[in-house]
Amino acid sequence: MPLEPGVIDANILIYAVNTDAPQHAVSRRLLEAALEPTVTLYVTPQILCEFYSVITNPKRIATAFTAAQAKQIIIDLLELPGLRILATPAQAALKLTELLKRHPVTGAGIFDLQIVATMQANNVLRVYTFNSADFQIFPDLQVIAP
Repeated sequence: MPLEPGVIDANILIYAVNTDAPQHAVSRRLLEAALEPTVTLYVTPQILCEFYSVITNPKRIATAFTAAQAKQIIIDLLELPGLRILATPAQAALKLTELLKRHPVTGAGIFDLQIVATMQANNVLRVYTFNSADFQIFPDLQVIAP
């Protein structure tokens, strides 16, 4: 079965590089699908920042990566033929305000809302994540837990 286009959430990337995580193997397989140029998976600049933040923080991951290692991992990710950067157009700011009216999140909840706003602005309505609950409030999204 072909892999449908969608956004890869930061947790997938984190588990793909964290060999201690129980979700490592399945995350790695999902990411390796992007070796195929016929696959279309996306990340956003925000997702890459979240990924970098976690993998370089020893409080968040048992064996943290150095800044140089994390930078190289991101470079390697961006060279995958089937992984593309989903741009954040100006329209995403308006989408974010619309989403905030319907879903007045607080704290870190804003980050998932920003991802959804970016997705909606680009007409991408599928997200691959282990944090399905973070996206369940959005009925127009297809949330895939690998």
